[in-house]
Order: sequence, then C-alpha cells, then structure tokens
Amino acid sequence: MEHLLFTLLIVTLIRIFYFIFFYRRVADFNIKYNHESTLLPVSIVICSRNGAHNLRRNLIDILNQEYFLFEVIVVNDNSDDDTEIFLMNLSAEYDKLVVRNIRQSSTIMKGKKYPLTIGIRATKFETILVTDADCSVVGNNWILSMAKAFNTGNEIVLGYAPYKRRKGLLNKFIRFEAFFNAIQYFSYALSGIPYMGVGRNMAYRKKLFFDHNIYPKHPGLLSGDDDLLVNAAANRNNTAVQLNPESFMYSEAKSTWSEYWNQKKRHISTAKYYKKKHQILLLFFSFSHVMFYSLTLLLLIYSDFYLELAAIFFTRLCVEGVIYFYCMRRLHEDDLFRWFPVLDVLFLFYYFKLLPGIFNNKQVLWQ
Repeated sequence: MEHLLFTLLIVTLIRIFYFIFFYRRVADFNIKYNHESTLLPVSIVICSRNGAHNLRRNLIDILNQEYFLFEVIVVNDNSDDDTEIFLMNLSAEYDKLVVRNIRQSSTIMKGKKYPLTIGIRATKFETILVTDADCSVVGNNWILSMAKAFNTGNEIVLGYAPYKRRKGLLNKFIRFEAFFNAIQYFSYALSGIPYMGVGRNMAYRKKLFFDHNIYPKHPGLLSGDDDLLVNAAANRNNTAVQLNPESFMYSEAKSTWSEYWNQKKRHISTAKYYKKKHQILLLFFSFSHVMFYSLTLLLLIYSDFYLELAAIFFTRLCVEGVIYFYCMRRLHEDDLFRWFPVLDVLFLFYYFKLLPGIFNNKQVLWQ
C-alpha cells in the first residue's frame, strides 16, 4: 500500500503545481487597460434560432451601450417563432441594428458556424465582438471594457461568461463548472498558452477569423465556432483576457440535469480537435482529479494510513481553497466558496460521465 500512498502524494503535488503555477494567475490578475485613445469601432455579432424571448430581454441593453461607434448584427437562423417580426420592428428604431435572416440551412457547415460566418461577412468594422441572444450585460460599458483590451498586438480578447445565481445544487454546480473552465482558459492564456474562449463573450479581429478559416476543416461539428478558432489562431503574443466585472456577460443556466448534460456533450465534442499540448494539459489535470479520489478511497478501505491521508487531503484542500477563494472573489463568484469541497467531489462524477463523450461522434443540435 505504500506505493499507492506515494502515488497519491505525487498526484496531489501535480494538482498543487497546476493551482500555483497556472490558476493563481487569475487571482493575481491586475492588468488595467487604458487604451481609450486607440479605441476602434466594433461590430457585435449575435446568432439566434427561435430566441425571440431572449432578444426581447437582452438586445435593447446591448443597443444602448455607451460606446462611440458600433453596430449590432443579428443573424436570425431559420427561426419559426416571431424573431423576424421583432427584429424588423426594432431595426426601424435603431439604425445601428442590422438583421440578416437565414431561411435555408447550410448542408456543409453545421451548428452556429454558418450563421456566424454570414454575420461576420455583414459587418463593416474590423473588430468583432460576439455573444449569444440569451446573454445579459451588467451595465452600459460592456463594449468599452472589451475594446480596451485590444492594443496594437492583440487580435483576440477572452471575456468571462458566467451563469446567473439561482437556488439549488444544479445551479451551483453549473456555475462552479463554468467558473473552473474560465480560470483554466484564462490562466493558460496568461501563461502564454491560450487554448479556448467562449462565444458568449469574446472579441477578435475580422481578418483573423477569415485568415484561419477553420470551419471547412470541421464541417460536421455542431460546436467549435469559438474554442476551435482560438485554439487555431491564438498565441502568447496576440491574446488578452478581460476580467473587469463590467465586461461580464451573464446567461441563465440549464434547469435540469438532462439539459445540462446534453449541452456539455455538445461543448466537449470539440476537445479532441485541440492541439496535442492543450489536450495533454487538460487531460492530465482531469486524470489527477479522478486519481486523487480513487486512490484516497482505496487507501481508506485497504490501509491504515489515516494520518497520512488526512495530511495530504487537508494540504490539498488548503492550497486549492486559498486560490479558489481569490479567484472566486476576482470573478464575483464568492458564494460558491463554501460549497467548493462538495462541488469538487461532484466533479469526479462529471469527469466519469463526460470524458468518454470526447471520443463520441454523436451530435447534439444547437438551439
């Protein structure tokens, strides 16, 4: 059993290394962007399918942002609700709103890729800011805060897209998973190895989008309009992150476990197309999570190393807890801190359920 205890110690040290070397960078983030003198016009692109209820709730707040020059392109992708009527009426009130209606789906590009391409082709500005119809701004400076993160070298800005706080364990877990996913892609970007972003809150140069033209490489994938673009195009010199709370874009989390699992299966289906170094970094950490709890359980049952196990467990809990605390405070997820030991255990089941899906080609439709 000594070799299992030694393995557990190594696994714990690996996790501590990830937290101290990578994830701590989010807690320590103190970059203040003040490039107002170099701000450029922005084109916001939103793709929506049967999302009239979301557009009614969120679009006007986006149109009323305080920014010197911007346009909003909404691509209505084969909706059969009253999206088209709503957008037509709203465009009569707002000159900056441009509507593109798609009435025939692409047989080549699946999911959101085709409407997003249509939307970006319709833009007149070089800086593209993307979000979804169900995302809500927190104030009038969302565009400004994201645009400030661009400088002469930056071509990609990664923003935070958390879920709204609601009651129940499911909501806490979804928010914790989104938070942890964010500190991963933020911290890797801050370490010079950006690998993904989320299409609910991300900006990039139009030229970068068309230069990399990743969609023909993965025509059948329903996801990947956001993370695969970043994975292909981002590097240590052209990617910035924006953690100003004014830049956050909130959306409603799924209300049932089945809806959530379906959403996650679609999201993780792109991971096998990441660069190998990114796959190794991510899978190595996920594997350490599974190994930590598996080895701990085995040693609890079949050995009497109780003091050693307690020392290892609480060392890990303290190190990760301190970094979680400051990261949660940075990303305004403070209420999750007291739940993180429970949510961390639930992550074990999350990995068991979803990791096999990375290699499953079954498609889940986007809506």
